[in-house]
Amino acid sequence: MRELVVPKCDNDSPLDRLRLLELILDNIYNGVIVTDAEGYVIYFNKPYGQFLGIDPEAQIGKHATEVIENTRMHIVAKTGKAEINKAHNIKGQDMVVQRIPIKQDGKVVAVFGQVMFKHVSDVGKLARALSFLQSKLKLYEEELLSLRAERYTFDSILGTTPAILNLKKEALRAAATNFPVLLTGESGTGKEMFAQAIHNASPRRLHPFIRINCASIPKDLIESELFGYEKGAFTGASPSGKYGKLELANNGTVFLDEIGDMPDGMQPKILRVLEEKELERIGGTAPVKSDFRLIAASNQPLEEMVNEGRFRKDLYYRLNVIRFHLPPLRERRDDILPIARSLLKGMAENSSFPEIKIHPAAEEILLNYDWPGNIRELVNVLSRVTCLLERDTIQPYDIPFFLRQGKETGRGAMRTSLDSVVDAAERDAVVSALASASNNKTAAAALLGIHRTHLYKKMKKYGI
Repeated sequence: MRELVVPKCDNDSPLDRLRLLELILDNIYNGVIVTDAEGYVIYFNKPYGQFLGIDPEAQIGKHATEVIENTRMHIVAKTGKAEINKAHNIKGQDMVVQRIPIKQDGKVVAVFGQVMFKHVSDVGKLARALSFLQSKLKLYEEELLSLRAERYTFDSILGTTPAILNLKKEALRAAATNFPVLLTGESGTGKEMFAQAIHNASPRRLHPFIRINCASIPKDLIESELFGYEKGAFTGASPSGKYGKLELANNGTVFLDEIGDMPDGMQPKILRVLEEKELERIGGTAPVKSDFRLIAASNQPLEEMVNEGRFRKDLYYRLNVIRFHLPPLRERRDDILPIARSLLKGMAENSSFPEIKIHPAAEEILLNYDWPGNIRELVNVLSRVTCLLERDTIQPYDIPFFLRQGKETGRGAMRTSLDSVVDAAERDAVVSALASASNNKTAAAALLGIHRTHLYKKMKKYGI
């Protein structure tokens, strides 16, 4: 397509504007014809003349039927009905054209005709290109599903206790609906994992899963994060404006984590979005539609917060349609070791470690600990142990000392001999000294107040 250089006009007269329009139409790729209300040609552009092999200017004043075979320009002028993307045969060649009536005060004053495709085969090419793009889109969808499968699905949620199996079964059933879901439970019990699993099992799985932590976003920024803003909405706003996360989540899922920490002023706005499925950007005047599924989570007692006036009752009832309570790890101790083994397997694969085993005595320590931080704390402890481990088996003295203090649990007191406590403390001291001395054995021995040869013996004894 030729580049159009628009000439500068000394004045803005109708003649100058008409000349500019003629220049534009003469420089577009496709053929253009304009007739009056009777079907007589009042404009014929150069590309159309070149395509038909006729002089464009010589066609002015002629009836369209004299210029273009099989034309319907005069018919459209009479009916006033546009004909969009219609087949038109000229010189034995099928083309695709548009005929659009131009009206003034309800009457047809002209008809605009344009050749969209000079050959029907061009439409086929476009169709094939669209089919190719659709195939690529399908491929990308499958790849996206594969990538998301590597995140969290219901298969990612480990455990064989009845409580966790029932939760997975009910959550899978809830995934097929569009009702809001409220996840409750202590910190670290896997609420986000459940939220992602519900999303990935739902019809919305090909669309975004957007996580918003209500506790981590400053109160003065949360509205712009959720709703977005128009350009120039406030001082410091981006010149181009910003899409809010609720708008970006259209057709997907929004996960509002720590919903109990949402500011009071934002709660009625969230309620309105949930009820009306539309929002307004800051500084905006027109509502924006956004259809998303909401999953909220809280480790706070929302019922108490409602009774104390710290959380809106109407929002609570809107959220509390489908509710799942995730039990803490101490209430499903039979899942501790399967989860630990699975975590260690993943850590070994990601770090090219050999298979990591757990000594039965170390397993007993893990089973008897209360895990106040739940699965998140278990991940943290095993990561620390694996980082310092120099064997393929985790021994009791490899586990951090605070887990080995013999705290009583529902299974009874942990039996820990004095020798094992001393060994564990001694090993911790050696590891700490080596770390402080940047693994310099002489300096570490000096910190411990022992000879370097004695340090080597201790290191050998504890497998350091």
